[in-house]
Amino acid sequence: MRLGAALLWLSCLLAGAGTARALTPEQVRVLATGDNDERIEVLNAAVAAADPALQPLVEALLGDEVKTSGEQVYIVRGDAVTDAVTGAPATLPDDAEDVVNSNRMRRALQGALAGLKLLSTQVDERRRAVAQLRDDLDEEQLPLIERAYQAEADAGLKDELARLRATLLIASDDRAQRLEAAQALGGSAQPAVKSLLLARLAREGDAYVEPDAEVRAALQASLRAVESRLAWGERLGVVFSGVSLGSILLLVALGLAITYGLMGVINMAHGELMMIGAYATYVVQNLFRAYLPAAWFDWYIVAAVPVAFAASFAVGAVLERSVIRWLYGRPLETLLATWGISLVLMQAVRSIFGAQNVQVENPSWLSGGVSVMSNLTLPYNRIAIIAFAGLVLLGVTLLIARTRLGLFVRGVTQNRPMAACMGVNTARVDMYAFALGAGIAGLAGCALSQVGNVGPDLGQSYIVDSFLVVVTGGVGQLAGTVYAALGLGVINKILEGWQGAVLAKIMVLLFIVAFIQKRPQGLFAMKGRSAEA
Repeated sequence: MRLGAALLWLSCLLAGAGTARALTPEQVRVLATGDNDERIEVLNAAVAAADPALQPLVEALLGDEVKTSGEQVYIVRGDAVTDAVTGAPATLPDDAEDVVNSNRMRRALQGALAGLKLLSTQVDERRRAVAQLRDDLDEEQLPLIERAYQAEADAGLKDELARLRATLLIASDDRAQRLEAAQALGGSAQPAVKSLLLARLAREGDAYVEPDAEVRAALQASLRAVESRLAWGERLGVVFSGVSLGSILLLVALGLAITYGLMGVINMAHGELMMIGAYATYVVQNLFRAYLPAAWFDWYIVAAVPVAFAASFAVGAVLERSVIRWLYGRPLETLLATWGISLVLMQAVRSIFGAQNVQVENPSWLSGGVSVMSNLTLPYNRIAIIAFAGLVLLGVTLLIARTRLGLFVRGVTQNRPMAACMGVNTARVDMYAFALGAGIAGLAGCALSQVGNVGPDLGQSYIVDSFLVVVTGGVGQLAGTVYAALGLGVINKILEGWQGAVLAKIMVLLFIVAFIQKRPQGLFAMKGRSAEA
């Protein structure tokens, strides 16, 4: 059997690349019923010959749509049955058996299909085929890649094919081909190419894997070029991670900028108000799954946003009316009282939902990411949180600066007795302002549910950082909160890559302590009567 497969493979190669022909019955039979080695030999031979009849059969094999009966091979799609050799309609025998593909065979079929699509007339299909081959390249595909390279008219794809070709030729016995391949690989920005170049420059005992000095010099030059491109992807990745972390800190700190910055309440339960928003998102998710059509599930997060805000807003209003209203002007007492409240809220959540983390799923449109560079993929959920933080910031800014409630909040904050004399119900304004800060914390919890675990201790991870953001930015200053959140997020990620997560936290804390010593008012100081007060 192996000899017959080898003869078929040789006959395919001798037939020439440009000859259009159908697969022979023997080839089809071996592809359907042979062992893995025989099937892969025949498959590679047919791919090398660019056999026009191969793609439908490969697609059928990958779709588990091929059955055999004796020497006959059939393709079954729904109720339609065709002969795999002739393509003519056929009747499926009762004794027909399914063709079973091992994982190894499936990988070979997927690579073969990608190779065949290199010759497609559709540019997008050829581009997808090149991307797939980049991840699963086999030396048997070299003839097809050579043919596709010669025929390719798109300049970008031609460069990609040239690098695929160079990846296969880098181990050639021909020195000139290795030198050409080493030079061509310098235009790549793929991590796999860096690994390949390092492997060729490695030593085996006393000798290099690449024996020729000139080729090694070309490999080293290409390695430097590839590392330079990859370094840019790593730098951009660090910046994006920092902005993403900064947007989360901004969401968490915005509510605190109102309750602490404007009202002077040291709210240690702020993290637990954020936790309530996250659990509200979890409840909305479960309600959508239980009571609404499956097609609607992806939009549960849209409904969860106002629910998370309302839940935290309501809890914040109750806390302000029952506890906080008696403690204005006594910051240390608010600290102790809200710390006790935070413990009560955490225990309440443990009693209702359990002590373990709960699962909040990403909607399908927030799953995955956009590939910017070969080593940089931006997750959709992180991009969405950055955009969401911007929208929340815009809403809070407009609310404080352009609405009647915002005017009252600013008036009560700057001069409570005078505001009361002007007819402002200061107690009601206090309640609305504190509840607003709590509601914004709920929005932060809703956003955090899409990127991390949701559990009773969720708020504890962010409460200290959020206070640092507010203090660094300047108490009561929304602009300072924005700059501090984004700045601390980026600085933290840069230091993490340099010294690790723990040392990065310590260094950021030391930096903030030194900064506050030099500038106690923060980045943006209050001006006018509020500063004098």
